[in-house]
Amino acid sequence: MQKRIKLPLTRELSRTLHAGDQVLLSGVIYTSRDAGHKRMCQSLAKGEPLPFDPADAVIYYVGPTPAKPGQVIGSAGPTTSGRMDAYAPAMMAAGARGMIGKGARLPEVVEAIKEYEGTYFGAIGGAGALLAKCIKRSELIAYEDLGAEALRRLEVEDMPLVVIIDSQGNNLYELGRQEYLKWRKENEA
Repeated sequence: MQKRIKLPLTRELSRTLHAGDQVLLSGVIYTSRDAGHKRMCQSLAKGEPLPFDPADAVIYYVGPTPAKPGQVIGSAGPTTSGRMDAYAPAMMAAGARGMIGKGARLPEVVEAIKEYEGTYFGAIGGAGALLAKCIKRSELIAYEDLGAEALRRLEVEDMPLVVIIDSQGNNLYELGRQEYLKWRKENEA
């Protein structure tokens, strides 16, 4: 069963999501990768405001390709989330509640997800062209010099995602492994 999620990602909404849930996400999200996160965290460390309001925001770890004529955006597949692990706790402390990417997260990020009652969503790597079809509007808002890693504001509709880590710290990667090992043990006898 898929859940339709309308952003912003409030604490209350985040609490309703569970590891393994399939969601169709709609609303405003922001894009950023390593270089953009580094700049944002440097600004936060200096007490400077971010170029967007991070309260209850969702950040998509993506560096989209340039749009072809008639397109809103080019291919927009997720990048490896671990590259943002050094920055994720600070971004969550600033108010961001959700992240979209691919791959495992460090224990410090899982702790931040629990502390700030956030959600880590997984997007399918290699499906950038399909994910781009969910993006209805794209606006460059900061760090234009970073090219694909610039900060963008996207409006998305029914973006298909899976909850990987929920606000309680339940981790689909770990749960799936445990289920498999249990199944394997029961079926090897």
